[in-house]
Amino acid sequence: MERSQSQDRTLERIKEVRAQALEHARQARRLAIERRNLMQELIDGGWSQADIAREIGVTRQAIQKMMSL
Repeated sequence: MERSQSQDRTLERIKEVRAQALEHARQARRLAIERRNLMQELIDGGWSQADIAREIGVTRQAIQKMMSL
């Protein structure tokens, strides 16, 4: 199939966007681990999940979910 220059540019942009999305996913995983570790520090220091939830404006269930990742 012959491709036009416009189609070549579009395909190139798709590849760029895909690479960016993969990088963002890697960063999100890294940040989720960091967030969990920071929350664990607070828990180890005597904070409850409810305390953390109140401070950051989420539910205790959200904290449970973040801690399980």
